[in-house]
Amino acid sequence: MNNEYLLKHLRNVPNFPIPGIQFKDVSTLYKHPKCLRIMVNELYDLYKDKGITKVVGIESRGFVVGAALAYKLGAGFVMARKPGKLPAETRKESYMKEYGKDTIEIHTDAITDKDIVLIHDDLLATGGSMLAAYNLVQQFNPKQTYINFIIELTIEGLHGRAVFPENVDITTLIKI
Repeated sequence: MNNEYLLKHLRNVPNFPIPGIQFKDVSTLYKHPKCLRIMVNELYDLYKDKGITKVVGIESRGFVVGAALAYKLGAGFVMARKPGKLPAETRKESYMKEYGKDTIEIHTDAITDKDIVLIHDDLLATGGSMLAAYNLVQQFNPKQTYINFIIELTIEGLHGRAVFPENVDITTLIKI
């Protein structure tokens, strides 16, 4: 899709969070009403006919567009959070990321086997956090699972899509 308006408003932050990383800052997209509208509308068009019943947003940037999209789709919103942030019983999945190990959790009553789930996050680089979220969601045995990112980094050395099973439907709004 690579909407030029979105690309124009995406901020690149060199050497963050560590030297050598070119961080793609989506907060600049969130603060512009037109960018936010474009993202939600483009995602809605992609998923409006898929029967989505739950949108899972990965902490924390996945909450912004994920919740707006869930609202527009008429679906529920599920938060995939860091350990200790959800108040009731959870399931968890750990993963390695570029800068260390992390874990995400979802409430045990958040998803059922009748749900069609869209998992949303801001960025696909190595795929670690989304793969953990995907594996976590699969524990609930939903009817179908889709994956979406705002940005996909396709630079050499990052093969985020390759970590997922071939049959997983993955979409992105911007490829860099």
